[in-house]
Parts: sequence; C-alpha cells; structure tokens
Amino acid sequence: MAVLEKAYEAVRGRGARVVFPEIDEPRVAEACARLRRQGLAEPVGLGPVSEAQIAALAANRGMKEGIAQRMLTRPLIRAAAMVAAGEADAMVAGADSPTAKVIEAAGLAIGLAEGVAQPSSFFVMVFPDGGEIIFADCAVTVAPDARGLTAIALASAASCEALLGPARVALLSYSTGRSGSGPGVEMVRAAAEATGFLGPVQADAALNARIAAKKGAGAGDANVLIFPSLDAGNIAYKLAQELAGAQAIGPFLQGFRRPVCDLSRGATVADIVAATVVTLAL
Repeated sequence: MAVLEKAYEAVRGRGARVVFPEIDEPRVAEACARLRRQGLAEPVGLGPVSEAQIAALAANRGMKEGIAQRMLTRPLIRAAAMVAAGEADAMVAGADSPTAKVIEAAGLAIGLAEGVAQPSSFFVMVFPDGGEIIFADCAVTVAPDARGLTAIALASAASCEALLGPARVALLSYSTGRSGSGPGVEMVRAAAEATGFLGPVQADAALNARIAAKKGAGAGDANVLIFPSLDAGNIAYKLAQELAGAQAIGPFLQGFRRPVCDLSRGATVADIVAATVVTLAL
C-alpha cells in the first residue's frame, strides 16, 4: 500500500520520540514494543512535570503558572505539553479517551498552526485500483462555516503534500461553478475563493476528466475532497468502503503546530502502529 509504505520509509530510523499517555493500556504497550523493535519510533510514557511544560502551557494559553501546574496533573494535557516543550516529537492518545478530550489537550498545550482556524481530521481512502484520495472532514467538524471550511481545505492540502504528493483540492457541493445557489453553495464558494482551490464543484466533475471538461471545472483529477459538512463526509467515506471496497486509513487529526494522533477506542495493535507512523510522516 503506497501511502503506508511511504510513511514507514520516511520515519524508520529517525528515532522520533512519541509520548503515549495511555502507555499502560495493553494494546498501546504492545504497539509501543513493535514501534521500538522495528525502528519506527521511540515511545515514551508521561514524564514528570517540568518547567518547560509549565512555560509552554502558560505561553500558549496565557495562564498563570499555578493554573498551568494544576492542568498538568491531567495525563492528556501533560502529554501534549511534553510535545509543546520539545520533550517529545508527537503525541498519540485516544485508546481510552474520547476524541474531544484529545483535541482539548492538544489545543490547550500545543495550539493551532499559523493560519488554521480550527482542528480537523482526514482519512486516506485507498481504492482497489490503487487510487489514494484524502477525504476531509469526516470525523471532527460537524458544520463548518466558510472560515472553518477554509481551514480544513488548507490543512488537508498540507497533509496530502506530506503523504501523497502534490495536492489537487476540490471543495465539493451539489452545484458546480455558478450553476446553483443557496447558503451551502455560497459557503463553499467563499472557501474556494479564500484558498484558490477548485470549488464549488460536484463530485463527478472533481474526479472525472470528461465531466470536468464538459462543465468547465478543472482537470477532474482531484486527490483531496473537502466535504461541506460532517454528514456529507462521514456518509461518503462509509459508502466508499461498502460499495467500492475502499480501505479508510485514519482518521488523523490535522491543524495543530505539532503532530497529534487521536486513536479509535477500538483500535488494534496494528492500527496503533500504522496511525503513529502516518502521524510522524505528516
């Protein structure tokens, strides 16, 4: 599988330090052993509260040191602060924690990348013919506005560049170009204008060169599909799995200053290893 092979090659031997706040959970412990054994990462557990963690948390949120010290008693926040302080290169959590808590910790300690309005997520969809396409956002942002959709598109383009190569982004809608109108179309249009990406565009025109030419809508070769809502994105990736036999790799968080991975609570050992490797490759 090209995307995973590329990610494994990129991270093997780097010795990246990954903090696992749930390192005592049996699946996580076995995944950490595999990562270390295969030379993919150097897993670490929670370290003691340090001055660097306190300073990082205080700087990111503008809070007093005493409050920062109290916040650092929470494992997820301490793990994120270790990343912010340079004591770890990435954070992987979620085997025993809800997504909202992982995102909250990353937001408090690490913060969003410059120009990013909100965190989001993406899947790499791998199709039976070998095609690989990024779908976003299918797991985090329920109903983005134009600013939020812009953030999702920009972050997804960066993720694509890291994993798949040059990003060809399409912001999807039920309307292509000026053929339709309505609040949803105008939201997508605003995000397209803000980013310079293709949109609003219907899914067939985004993916099919013949239809794209007929509708005057780009080259029809998008490899990043941005959905206008969580409803649309979540439905689309599950339909791709069930009807087209696609494999969904992810979801992966994006938009933070440093790498953060939110695991599914049902993740297997192999899932945790793969998720960690892809997160380090971003």
